[in-house]
Amino acid sequence: MTVRKDVVNGRPALRLTRSLLHSVDRVWRAVSEPAELEKWFVATVPWEPRAGETFEAGGATGEIIVVDPPHVLAWTWGVEEYRFELIPDGEGCVLVFTHVFNPDYGPDWQHAAGWEAYVDRLEAHLDGGYLSEEEAHLGMDERKDRYRQAFST
Repeated sequence: MTVRKDVVNGRPALRLTRSLLHSVDRVWRAVSEPAELEKWFVATVPWEPRAGETFEAGGATGEIIVVDPPHVLAWTWGVEEYRFELIPDGEGCVLVFTHVFNPDYGPDWQHAAGWEAYVDRLEAHLDGGYLSEEEAHLGMDERKDRYRQAFST
C-alpha cells in the first residue's frame, strides 16, 4: 500500500492506494453496502447510497456527493470528505481512498496509520476473514512512527 500527502481544494488530504485481488464489483459491494461496511469500516453508515442522500453516523451528518457504480463513491461526513475509487487491474482492482481531513482532528501521520488499519480490515473481509479493531490496531505505535518519519521529509 502506498500513502501520500496531497492537497484537495486547498485542504490537507491523504491518498491511500492498494492493489486488491478482488474484482471491482466485489470491492464495490464491500465499500458501498452498509451490511458489508459494518464488518470493516470505521462507522456504520445507513445509506443507499445515492447522490444527494444525507445520513447520520458517529454523531455527524454526511452527504453522498458522487455515486458512479462500481467505480466511485464519495461523501462528506461532518467537515471531512472521503472518496473510494476502484480501478480494474487484471483479475483484481486498485483501490484509491482519499481522505480530505481536518488537522484539528489529528495530524496526517495519525490519519494515515489509522486508515492503513482499516484497509487491512477491508482486505481481510474481502478474503473471507475478519480482522477485529483490536487486531487491526496492533503495532499502531510503529505505524504512526513510520508515517511520522515518512511525512517529515
